[in-house]
Amino acid sequence: MAVVFDRPKSLTDAKFHYCPGCHHGIIHRLVAEVLDELGLQDRTVGIAPVGCAVFAYDYFDVDCIEAAHGRAPAVATGVKRTRPDTIVFSYQGDGDLASIGMAEIVHAAARSENITVIFVNNAIYGMTGGQMAPTTLIGQKTTTSPLGRKSELTGYPIKVCELLATLPGATYLARTSVHDPKNVRQTKEAIKKAFQLQVEGKGFSLVEVLSACPTNWHMKPVQALDFIKNDMMNYFPLGQFKSPEEAK
Repeated sequence: MAVVFDRPKSLTDAKFHYCPGCHHGIIHRLVAEVLDELGLQDRTVGIAPVGCAVFAYDYFDVDCIEAAHGRAPAVATGVKRTRPDTIVFSYQGDGDLASIGMAEIVHAAARSENITVIFVNNAIYGMTGGQMAPTTLIGQKTTTSPLGRKSELTGYPIKVCELLATLPGATYLARTSVHDPKNVRQTKEAIKKAFQLQVEGKGFSLVEVLSACPTNWHMKPVQALDFIKNDMMNYFPLGQFKSPEEAK
């Protein structure tokens, strides 16, 4: 009997530890499928910093490096510059990339480092207890904003793709979601394009994926999907914000 669906070779056999309804597992699989389809497994290095995805090296069957909190783009830069033949990607959450790692991601994009960044935006600090993140929505309740985020106190959520799109060095920037099958497919297409651009030596690429955190949102998984569609996507619109044709 022909096998029509199987676990990607770029994933190990380890079972995901993520909470029910969390989307990290889906995104892991999409990255692995792309590595398989492009034949990149044997030359890929993944960089994971602090956060829910810190154990990515247990799941991706590629060489992996754990970076200090927020420093994945710097580590990825070092690997890519010393081993330009490798395919290097960082896998980062919003608390990591858009807070302590903001300077790292901005300067990596400004330099147009030839790396791929997978940016998982669930609008909260997931691993450390559900604190407010740079991407937490106005009015959203967290452990550090129990009455809801207020712009006059903590500013507005940061739109990473729109921010990086102002930099000439950024080659490809896209925001996608995995809240339904259609968007899962579109996310895979964006991730595949980002890796293909790295193969072609086109420079810095980032795919931002809107993701659910039912545990820290205090929602059931189905409610969390609705929150992405009805709330997150209103503030973080999906789409392509920079393409190779626009990069200078």
